[in-house]
Amino acid sequence: MSDVGATGMSGSVLGARSRHTQVVGIGELVVTDEPDAVITTHALGSCVAVCIWDPVSRVGGLLHYLLPDAKVNPERARVQPASFADSGIPLLFRSAYAKGLDKSRSKVCLVGGAETSVMSAGSLNVGKRNVLAARNLLWRNGVMIHGEATGGRDPRTVAIANGSAAAAGQGFAAGAQIIDYDFSSALVAVRGDVWAVPDAAPQ
Repeated sequence: MSDVGATGMSGSVLGARSRHTQVVGIGELVVTDEPDAVITTHALGSCVAVCIWDPVSRVGGLLHYLLPDAKVNPERARVQPASFADSGIPLLFRSAYAKGLDKSRSKVCLVGGAETSVMSAGSLNVGKRNVLAARNLLWRNGVMIHGEATGGRDPRTVAIANGSAAAAGQGFAAGAQIIDYDFSSALVAVRGDVWAVPDAAPQ
């Protein structure tokens, strides 16, 4: 079993930051089939995290993208396709398929897309456009979104516990479906093993 991290077309390895927890930065993704793995990303403001998980193969993945459209910066898209929804989401799924994820079984959730600044909430609407880009791309490819914690003004942190070993070791509640939650409170929203918690400061 192993982990895949991709930051460029070459599929360069991001690598685990510790034995159990892998932190995904902006414009990065991680896919793992390790049963004790936790994948997390912090301070999601207008950025969006796409979280995927297959409850049968126990393959989990997380993409943290910055903008909806790779055409705004073709050079960055070439070297860091995970920075954009339209190039990062296909890369996330291809990496997960290579480890055994089945699209028909996959649980998908979106986290982020907040408007954390006056400029972002104004004419740019970066957070909203990021969320819409993911919804549209997934819908066109027949992928159902099982949950969202998007919009608003609070930045968020999200973590995926990939299996029961991670749940026991990292303080996550055990659950049959990892990516399944409600975002119903301004303080914390937890259901199953995916947590979406507002942070103190935007990215």
